[in-house]
Amino acid sequence: MTIRGLWDRWLRAAFERAHTMLGALGIFLVAGLLVGIAGTAAFVELASEVREGETQSFDEAVIRWMGAHRSPLLDRAMIELTALGTGVTVLMIVVIAGLFLTLTQHKYSAILLLVATTGGLVLNGVLKLGFERPRPTIFIPAVHTVSSSFPSGHAMSSAIVYGTVAYLAARLHRRRWARWLVMMFALFLIVLISFSRMYLGVHYPSDVVAGVLIGFAWAGFCMATLEAIQRFALRRAPKILEDEKAAPGGAGS
Repeated sequence: MTIRGLWDRWLRAAFERAHTMLGALGIFLVAGLLVGIAGTAAFVELASEVREGETQSFDEAVIRWMGAHRSPLLDRAMIELTALGTGVTVLMIVVIAGLFLTLTQHKYSAILLLVATTGGLVLNGVLKLGFERPRPTIFIPAVHTVSSSFPSGHAMSSAIVYGTVAYLAARLHRRRWARWLVMMFALFLIVLISFSRMYLGVHYPSDVVAGVLIGFAWAGFCMATLEAIQRFALRRAPKILEDEKAAPGGAGS
């Protein structure tokens, strides 16, 4: 057999093994681990750049550009959008979603949402205290702020809460296109909220990017944990699944 033939055979075997492993572990478990690891690594790299001042000139240039392109209509729109990432709003979403999950026999999903949200709040507070980055002072911000700038709490909490809720909704839907639609809508909302923080002059671009990165990383680890519990329950403790119904199957799933 030629070298090319051996290479093609090895590639096919590797693909089949990877496909089998993905099926055994589950796409959500694999995706959660990848997002968690990649997000954490990217956050650490960005945080290092911010601490060394490497991003400051770019950050200030972006805020100046946004300040020069503000308008009364955009101001009102961005204030409404940024409200979707405030603590009160995201906590209301968590309470409503958690109550729905509990009433529909998804206890572990409800616990995941609670742990992801609570852990995210604690993590954001610790990171802010660790960096103590001053807020932008390029222009007078349109909203009041009380904490330091890095990482953005709005961006981080939005990534965690909206991302986790979208993931839980996707798990429970039988149509693949609906799963993608839910997740893409959540991503679009997270981007809009993050953009509003820069437009309103309360965060630098590096703040919101860092918030989204570490938010997705934390949500990814939590997502992978729930999926691991599900996989463990299928073989070792099936009684666990009595409180956590699996995602329904069907055409298009």
